[in-house]
Amino acid sequence: MARIAAAELERLKVEVSLVRLIEDAGIVLRRQGKDWAACCPFHAEDTASLIVTPEKNLFHCFGCGAAGGPIDWVMKRNGVSFRHAVELLREGMPGIVEGVVKHSTVRALPPPVAFDADDQALLNQVVDYYHETLKQSPEALAYLQARGLSHPELVDRFKLGYANRTLGLRLPEKTRKAGAEIRARLERIGIYRDTGHEHFNGSLVVPVLDEHGNVVEIYGRKILDNLRAGTPKHLYLPGPHRGVWNLPGIAAAGGEIILCEALIDALTFWVAGFRNVTSCYGVEGFTEDHLAAFRRHNIRRVLIAFDRDEAGERGAARVADLAMAAGIECFRIQFPKGMDANDYAQKVTPAAKSLGVLIRKAAWLGKGETPPAAPMSELVTTAPIAEPESAPSPLAAETVPAAPPIAAKEEILPPPPSLPASPVPDAPQETPAEITEQEIVLRFGDRRWRVRGLPKNLAVGVLKVNLMVATEESFHVDTFDLYAARAREHFLVRAAAELHVPEQMLKGELGRVLLRLEQLQDAAVAKALEPQGPVVPAMTDKEREAALGLLRAPDLLARIAADFDSCGVVGEATNKLVGYLAATSRKLDRPLAVVIQSSSAAGKSALMDAVLAFMPEEETVRYSAMTGQSLFYMGETNLKHRILAIAEEQGAARAAYALKLLQSEGELTIASTGTDAAGNLVTQEYRVEGPTVLFMTTTAIDIDEELMNRCLVLSVDEGREQTRAIHARQRARRTLDGLMAKAAKDAIVALHRHAQLLLRPLAVVNPYADRLTFLDDRTRTRRDHEKYLSLIDTIALLHQHQRPVKTLPLGDRPLEYIEATLEDIATANNLAHDVLGRSLDELPPQTRRVLAEIVVQAKGKPAARFTRKELRDRTGWGDTQLKVHLARLVELEHLLVHRTGRGFEYELLYDGDGAITPHLSGLIDVSQLAVHRYDDERSGVNGAQSASGRGAVGGVSGAGRTVIPVTIPTMPRASADAAEPPPESRAIRRNGAAASYAQAAR
Repeated sequence: MARIAAAELERLKVEVSLVRLIEDAGIVLRRQGKDWAACCPFHAEDTASLIVTPEKNLFHCFGCGAAGGPIDWVMKRNGVSFRHAVELLREGMPGIVEGVVKHSTVRALPPPVAFDADDQALLNQVVDYYHETLKQSPEALAYLQARGLSHPELVDRFKLGYANRTLGLRLPEKTRKAGAEIRARLERIGIYRDTGHEHFNGSLVVPVLDEHGNVVEIYGRKILDNLRAGTPKHLYLPGPHRGVWNLPGIAAAGGEIILCEALIDALTFWVAGFRNVTSCYGVEGFTEDHLAAFRRHNIRRVLIAFDRDEAGERGAARVADLAMAAGIECFRIQFPKGMDANDYAQKVTPAAKSLGVLIRKAAWLGKGETPPAAPMSELVTTAPIAEPESAPSPLAAETVPAAPPIAAKEEILPPPPSLPASPVPDAPQETPAEITEQEIVLRFGDRRWRVRGLPKNLAVGVLKVNLMVATEESFHVDTFDLYAARAREHFLVRAAAELHVPEQMLKGELGRVLLRLEQLQDAAVAKALEPQGPVVPAMTDKEREAALGLLRAPDLLARIAADFDSCGVVGEATNKLVGYLAATSRKLDRPLAVVIQSSSAAGKSALMDAVLAFMPEEETVRYSAMTGQSLFYMGETNLKHRILAIAEEQGAARAAYALKLLQSEGELTIASTGTDAAGNLVTQEYRVEGPTVLFMTTTAIDIDEELMNRCLVLSVDEGREQTRAIHARQRARRTLDGLMAKAAKDAIVALHRHAQLLLRPLAVVNPYADRLTFLDDRTRTRRDHEKYLSLIDTIALLHQHQRPVKTLPLGDRPLEYIEATLEDIATANNLAHDVLGRSLDELPPQTRRVLAEIVVQAKGKPAARFTRKELRDRTGWGDTQLKVHLARLVELEHLLVHRTGRGFEYELLYDGDGAITPHLSGLIDVSQLAVHRYDDERSGVNGAQSASGRGAVGGVSGAGRTVIPVTIPTMPRASADAAEPPPESRAIRRNGAAASYAQAAR
C-alpha cells in the first residue's frame, strides 16, 4: 500500500492539539501543574489517572497504560486503523464519537461517490477523488517532479490522480449492506478487484476522457519501486482498451501527431511544449479508436515515438503498417538505444530542444526513397524551435543517427502562415475596442472577439466573462474565467478547431483581449473605489425653498409632529419625534440608535416605516434579516452616515455582536483567511466604517441588556384609546377626505426628504455641557448620559439653518460648528423623561401597565386577590402575554401566588400607586442654566469669540456677563403622561456629581 510520508505524520503529531482533541470528545480536563488531568475513558475509574502533557503533545493513563499522541488517541478512541486515524485528522476530525468503541464500522469521512449514480458517473467521481488526492499527496507530486512532469497546468489539464488506498476508508464497511453494494459496483467497473483491494492502489492515475469529458479508460503507474516480485507497474481497467488520450490535442494538431508507447512519454512531450501528442496503450495497444480519431481529424502524418528497444521496434512497425494502410504517412523518432522519451528528456536538457532535434530527424518508415521536403517542426510544437549550433549534449551527438528530413510521400504541405511576433511590451498597449453597456468588441483581421459580463467583475483577480470569437462562417463561445490558464487553453483548442485557425494565432489575440479587459476593469474598479459624496437628487428651486422654509420654521418640531399626523400616524407623539431625531443623528459622529418594542400587531413596524419614509432612500439601508458575518463584508463606506434598518431584532440575532460593536465603536474590522493570486493562504483585513444609526423593532418583552444599553427603547402605546384612534384613522382612509390626504402625503414625504438632504454634517458645541447633570447611581447611566448629550446635539443639528455656522481654524481644515441653545436642552430634557425614564425603570413599559391595571382593580378591596382570567377579562390582553408579565411581577415580589382549588390566585403586595408616568431624575432645571452667570471668556482662541458665543446666551447678545431668562418649550406628551409627577420624584438625587451640580446651580 502507499505509505504516508514521514513529514506528514510529524506534522499531525505536532500541529494537532491533543488537549483540543480530548476536549472535543466531551472529556473535562483540569489543570495539574504544567499538565492536564482527566478520568480515563478507556476504563472505569473515579479518580483522574489520564495525564496530558501539552508541551510534548502526549497522553498517558496510569490506570490502564494507554499512551501516545494525537494519532494514537484517535485510533483508540474511535476504534479505527492507523491510516483511518490519519485521514480523520487530515479532514479536521469530523465525527468524534461520544463513547469508546472497540472497532468502528461507521465511516466518519464523507464518501466521495454517490451511491445512486450510474456506472459512468461513478467512474467519473472516483477519478475526481483520485485527482483531489494527488493534489494533497507529497509523495505523488514528488514522483511527477522526479519524472520531469512539473508543468503547472499538467495535473488539472489531464485530471491526473493518485490512488493511495483511502477510497475504502470513505465507504461503508463491506459488512454493511450499503458497503457491500457500492464495492460490488466498483468491482464491476474495474476500480476494485474481487479480492476487495483497490485495483490502482499506489499508482499515479491518468484517465482517458472522451469528447464529453467522461472517463473511458484509466492508466495506472506504480510510483514505488519496492514492489513484490511479479507486481505489474503498469495497469489499465479490465477489458479492451477504449478511447484516445488528448483528443483536443489531436483536433488541433494541424495534420501531424506524435504517437507514444506510454502515457508517461506522451506527458513528457506535452510538458516540453509539443501539444499534438497522444499515446497507445503499450507496444500492442494501438486500437481502432486511434485510427478512427486520426481519420476524423484529418491526420496525415504520425511520428511514432516508441521506446528504442526490441519490443518498441516491433510495435512501431506494426503501427506503421496499420496507419499507412489507412493512407497515413509514418515516421520513426529514434531515441538512443534502450531509452524512451521520458528518459531522454531528463538526460538531454532542455527537453524542448532535444526532443525537437529528434523530431526533425525522424526516419521515414515507408517503402522506397524518402521524398525531399522541408522540416515540419512548426506543425509539431507550440513555438518554433531554433536549430542548435551543436548537439544538445555529447549523448545526443554520439547516439542520434542522421536521417533525412521528414517529408510527405506524395503531397508537399505548404508552410504554415507566419505568426506575428507578440513581444511583451513594457506597458500594455491599448487595443481599439467598440464598447457599449452590454458588450465589448475587438477585431483582429477577419476575426471578431465579443466580450459580455465585464461590469460584474469588480474584484481584482477575477475576470469571468462570456467570450465569443467568430468569423463570417463559424464561431466558438464559452463562459469562463480568463485568469484560469486551463480554461483559456481549453477555449483556444476548441476555437482553433471550430475556426480552422492555428491555435498560436488565437493565443496571441486572446492575450491582447485579456490586456484590454484588464485596462477596462482597472478603470471600473478605480471608479468604484473613489470616495462617493452624498448623492443629492436634483431639486427644483421651488422644492429647495420649501425645504429651507421647513428647516427655518421657528416651530420646526411641532411641524414635524403635525406632518406625521397628516401622513396617518396616530398618537405616539414622543416616539415619532424621537425616531425622527435619531434618524437625523446619522449626520453626527456619535449617532443615536433606536429599538421600537411592542407586542405583535401593535404598530411598531408602521412607526418605523413612517419615520424612515421621511428620510432619503439613498441614505437608508434596510434588511429583513442578517447572518453572523454579513456586516463585516459590506463595502467600507456603505454604512457610513446611513441608517441601518432591520425589520425584526430576532432576524439579526446572529449579527448582534457586530451590530453592538458598530454602534459603540463606530467601525468594524475583521481578519479573515483568503488566497492570493498564487493560491497561497493569506490573512486579509476587511473594514466597515461608521457611524451608523441602528433602527430596529422587536416583539421581545425582555430585550438584550447589551443592546438596551446602546439604544433608545421606544414603547408603542397599546392602550384602548390608541386602538380606537387607529381604527378611526383606518376608516377615514376609505373616505373621500382620506383619498385626498393620501395624495397630500407624497408631497409631505418629499418635503422632508429634501429637507434632510439640505442638512450638513456639522459639529455641535454645547456651551452648557459642563453644568448639565445626570443620574450616577448605576453604571449603565454612563451610556444613557451619552445618549442624552447626543439627543441635545441632534436637536441643535436639526436647527442648523436657524443658527449661525461658526468656524474654528484647525490647521489646514477649519472646523465648522453650531452651538446648542437652552431651548435644545429643554426639549431634550422633556424627551429624556419619556424615553430614558422608561429605559431606567426596572419594569418594561408593558409590565408597568399591567401593574397599574392591577393597582386600579385592587382599590377598595380588603383582600387584593385576583385570578389571571379576571385580569384577562378586564384588560383584554392575551393569556400568553399576561403569563410573562405576571411571572416578572412575582419574581420582583410585587405579587404573591396562592394555589386554590380552582387554580392559582395572585395577591397584590405592591404598595405604590402603579403610576406609569415616566420620569428621569437627576436632570438640572434649564431655568437654572439661564439665570446662572456665564463666564464668556472661559474659552476661545487668541481672544477670538468663545466657543459658546461671546456675549450671547440663548440667542440674545450683549457685552460681558449677561443674565437672560429663557422660556422652556414643552413637548406634546401622551395622555398618560399629562399628569405632573410628584414633587419628590422631580428632585435631583443627592449623590455623586448630580448633587454637586444641583448645589452649584442654587
